[in-house]
Amino acid sequence: MKAVFVTRYGGPEVLEVRDVERPQAKENELLIKVHASGISRASAMMRTGTPRFARLFLGLRRPKHPIPGSGFAGLIVGKGANVTGYEIGDAVFGHTAASFGTNAEYVCIPVDGVVVPLPDFLSFEEASIINDGPLTSYNFLKNVANVQPGQKVLINGASGSLGVAAVQIAKRMGAEVTGVCSTANVELVRSLGADHVIDYTRQDFTKGTEQYDVVYDTIGKSCIGKAKDVMAPKGIYMSPVLDLNMLEQMIMNPFHSGKKAKFDATGLKPVKDIMQMINDLLQMMSTGTYNAVIERRYAMEDVVEAHRYIDTGRKRGNVIMSIASS
Repeated sequence: MKAVFVTRYGGPEVLEVRDVERPQAKENELLIKVHASGISRASAMMRTGTPRFARLFLGLRRPKHPIPGSGFAGLIVGKGANVTGYEIGDAVFGHTAASFGTNAEYVCIPVDGVVVPLPDFLSFEEASIINDGPLTSYNFLKNVANVQPGQKVLINGASGSLGVAAVQIAKRMGAEVTGVCSTANVELVRSLGADHVIDYTRQDFTKGTEQYDVVYDTIGKSCIGKAKDVMAPKGIYMSPVLDLNMLEQMIMNPFHSGKKAKFDATGLKPVKDIMQMINDLLQMMSTGTYNAVIERRYAMEDVVEAHRYIDTGRKRGNVIMSIASS
């Protein structure tokens, strides 16, 4: 089969498409023919091995799981002898967490892992990104911040994969939402339901006069030290980008007079918790009140170009690898 392969840590040029052996389903596994897989900022961070301390888990000199991608959607084409509840030809989606491997024509996943039947109201492409922006943002807004109706939530990076999900989810939770993005994306963020939009090229949100119960920094570009003046007395600054700066912020939580910095590794949560969150998201999506914003689609052969675009930091919503047509 063909698969994207990371040869070493570095820029987009370290990616290449290789012919590799197709995986074989073990007794408790499903073999999926992948139709679509997300290309995210997390994939780019895995490619670069940043932050550097993450290499303790990713691999010291090169990725120990060289095929990137964690979200997938496709068709079951094989299954192990002990698998029940699924049939050949079933459409499914899910993610592989820290095992990666979904930027490929085929992937194996344990039947008791994160794998979900594809509902009629979602396409392969829409389903393939649920475990990226939507799942992460839902976890942070619901479980980390426990957002309540009427609270004020600021979302930094409101036009990216996590941001476009967060704007819609926070509105669904009844929050008053402020999105921060560039000039080019103001109308997009407003169309997703943001009550207020701050153009960061014209205004620094940390210098404003409004106070927020939650500051959700989807891109990890700020910190609680910079944002503390716009946080409510018991406000939360949270980000899915874990680096040394964020670790230091969390260590200093007891000294922040009630204001806290928080992080959570969504993809490493117990499968039952992830499945519950996915079911909650599917309920939301089934009503048509959630829009899976997909900006670009790339064939596998164009993965270097796709990562170059990701690295610009200017993507709007989600970028998809369309694999079945590659």
